[in-house]
Amino acid sequence: MALTEGMLRELPAEVRQTLRSYLKEVTALFGSALQGVILYGSAARGEFLPGRSNINVLLLLSQCELSVLQQYARVHRRWNKEGIVVPLFLSEAELQTSANLFPLEYLEIKEQYVLLAGRDPFPTLHIDQRNLPWQCEQEIRGNLVRLRQRYVEGGGRQEALTILLPLSLTALLPCLRGLVRLLGSPVPKGAEALLKELPSSLGFDSAVLQEVWRLKQGQISLGPIETPRLFERYVSSLQTLIQLVTQLKTEGRL
Repeated sequence: MALTEGMLRELPAEVRQTLRSYLKEVTALFGSALQGVILYGSAARGEFLPGRSNINVLLLLSQCELSVLQQYARVHRRWNKEGIVVPLFLSEAELQTSANLFPLEYLEIKEQYVLLAGRDPFPTLHIDQRNLPWQCEQEIRGNLVRLRQRYVEGGGRQEALTILLPLSLTALLPCLRGLVRLLGSPVPKGAEALLKELPSSLGFDSAVLQEVWRLKQGQISLGPIETPRLFERYVSSLQTLIQLVTQLKTEGRL
């Protein structure tokens, strides 16, 4: 499999170099069983932050047996140090049959991805969105529950909250895009544009989320007094979002 410069042109230089080496190794590792390599997530969306963002890939395989996964396990530690988290291992048949069960995840990939090598299954992938409202609500509610758990685990310390807030927002962004999509509005490209658009597209005040986004980007830093206050406002904002989703469902808009 060859990774062309055209495929890499829009990616950060450090990501390009890592992916060249990565593709060479996984091609040698899996041989003909490797049918496609797809980049998704922040690097594909143009929002990669060196030293902060992960590199997300989907490996399309002819089979996903344990023996195949064991092959990858031998090299995972090395690539994890380079920022490549555990890939999604899928056969094309699994991708086709599971798309309707996980519409949020697959819509996220289908809308912004980079085909690095091999076959591209997404142009012909049909995603039924009937489960999308349920999945969006589930993810948002789960986000809030996990936020409370991790707050306790971190002892409410400023350092823990500074890590926890961006992680929670990162998990929330696909849900927000899903809600905007369900309401029939165009989904803005980029998280910053999305958050600014939420008041008009979703009727949701996103000021707190925008502040957390600036924290994630390293544009602002907060002290020991401001951080807990932002966390409290963020939790309240999530609760308001859940109430809004419930209302939209009751009105039949989702």
